[in-house]
Amino acid sequence: MGPYQPKLDEYPRTKFGSQTQYCRFQYSWFEKFPWLKYSSSKDLIFCFSCFLFQKKSPINPSFTIDGFNNWKRVNDGVKCPLLIHVGGPTSSHSNSVKCVEDLMKVSGHIDNILNAQSLDEVQKNRLRLKTTIESIRWLSLQACAFRVLEKAPRNATYTSPTIQKEILHIFANKVRKKIREEIGDAKFCILVDEAKDISNKEQMSIILRFVDCLGILRERFFDIVNVPNTTASTLNKSISDVLSRHNLNVTNMRGQGYDGASNMSSAWNGLQALFLRECPYAYYIHCFAHRLQLALVGASTKEISVWLFFSKLSTIINLIGCSSKWHSELHFIQTIEIDRMITSDERDTSKGMNQIVLWKNDRLVLYVEKHVVV
Repeated sequence: MGPYQPKLDEYPRTKFGSQTQYCRFQYSWFEKFPWLKYSSSKDLIFCFSCFLFQKKSPINPSFTIDGFNNWKRVNDGVKCPLLIHVGGPTSSHSNSVKCVEDLMKVSGHIDNILNAQSLDEVQKNRLRLKTTIESIRWLSLQACAFRVLEKAPRNATYTSPTIQKEILHIFANKVRKKIREEIGDAKFCILVDEAKDISNKEQMSIILRFVDCLGILRERFFDIVNVPNTTASTLNKSISDVLSRHNLNVTNMRGQGYDGASNMSSAWNGLQALFLRECPYAYYIHCFAHRLQLALVGASTKEISVWLFFSKLSTIINLIGCSSKWHSELHFIQTIEIDRMITSDERDTSKGMNQIVLWKNDRLVLYVEKHVVV
């Protein structure tokens, strides 16, 4: 029996016929006909299922609109109005009962369906996000360009460049935290260099050199900072901000390694002089890598073939860069060459490949497939 069945101490009596005969509703009928709904205010019964779900106008409105109270006919065998209302398995009443059963199923409730779909979508999004994180981590280690998930929803924000950069930022913070734990309270040296990137922004890289708790000499790339200019005071402030942000005291600095430019190596107003004022033990050493680069540049100028290559390359860059017409001609020729190589199966094709970008930020750059030719 459904929870909507009222049980009264005594149901009202109804007189039938000219004889003194009284009948009343019986609570036991709920067991045989669980779809009944008794109205105590009207002393009538209705079909709860048909009242809710009968779409067409009922042929016999007794159990849906008017109500039924002819109690003496309920036990009239096959002529019982309640049995007649039930009908066969395909009757309108049977269909309404099926609808009520479906409605009463907790698993079919709209909130449960939405929650189930929501949980399923949450699991899928978590899996996609984990895949995105692992992909970004692997691509970062390999220094490869990022690619978004092809099967992710188009409105998924975790595949956007903003979220990818945020994930990279989290990785960077974790790496810096680990490096900071390795340094502890030990003394350290800094290696600094700056250069313009392809977007013409001045970037300064900071490397920390120290001896860890196991007595092993370590060199860790710590941070890269965008600086407005390369004056000694600006670089000094940027480096000091990075060190203080990670609780690295400048007084623990025991060495500085820069190139030989005046803004870095000047004994009076250079970067090394500014740090020496704060910590007299932070001795400056001309960076060995820069000295090696200078030696290689000097040696290469003595090699005729190398000198000719770079001289012609500089001439080509200057020639193409000074004329938009020549730039367009080179672009046209390169497009024809790529088409020829694709036709002859010398070059693979797929999404994002065989793209050409010429002359970007004062640099001649040919982006072809996944390779860069300068």
